[in-house]
Amino acid sequence: MNPSALALAGRSVRISRRQPDALITALMLPVMLMLIFVYFFGGAIDTGTRYVTYVVPGAMLLCAGFGAASTAVSVADDMKNGVIDRFRSRDVGGIPILAGHVTASVLRNLVSTSLVLAVALAIGFRPQASAPAYLAAAGLLVTYITAISWLAAALGLLAKSPEAASGFTFLMMFLPYPSSAFVPIDTMPDWLHGFANHQPLTPVIESLRALLLDQPAGNAPWLALTWCAAIAAGSVALAATLFNRRTR
Repeated sequence: MNPSALALAGRSVRISRRQPDALITALMLPVMLMLIFVYFFGGAIDTGTRYVTYVVPGAMLLCAGFGAASTAVSVADDMKNGVIDRFRSRDVGGIPILAGHVTASVLRNLVSTSLVLAVALAIGFRPQASAPAYLAAAGLLVTYITAISWLAAALGLLAKSPEAASGFTFLMMFLPYPSSAFVPIDTMPDWLHGFANHQPLTPVIESLRALLLDQPAGNAPWLALTWCAAIAAGSVALAATLFNRRTR
């Protein structure tokens, strides 16, 4: 990694540590939502297996969405308070600056996802994956987190304020719901099936579920990786363009 990006990632991590309220929210809210679904709604939802077993992959992606939202806010805050000008005066480029935010986002998300998984194991989640399947699931999850972190960074540049950035990231936090994350798609209204089956998160969720539970994955992993690559490439290009426009 570029030394500048590594140093800026450390800066972003230190900023997160100085905002314990935001950090605790990002860590605990996905856990609370998972517990609500499992204990409040799980008994009424037939997934063909224990509901906690079904819902964990979706909870992981929901967790990643909350973490990415804080990245967008951090980028927007940097653009607003003038710190970018100081970095630019030291000949630090836009991509290293944003890569620092993205790296810190990935690290935060790995911590929060590990917490979600630990709580899930405590309440009855029992994955049956082999060691290669665990590695594949972890790699896919990191790839997804990296992609949406770059998307969040681009949205942070698009927004004119941290508050607007928080609003822009609502879609990332909402998108797990119209997918296979919490209920089987065939239980949704017919008019929603097309979107739920073909949106980016469904193949990621289905891949994680299949890998963790030692089930056939079909072509879902390839679709998931294609979506992640497209999101990451488009987001990096958009972020670079927006950064150059805003720092002219």
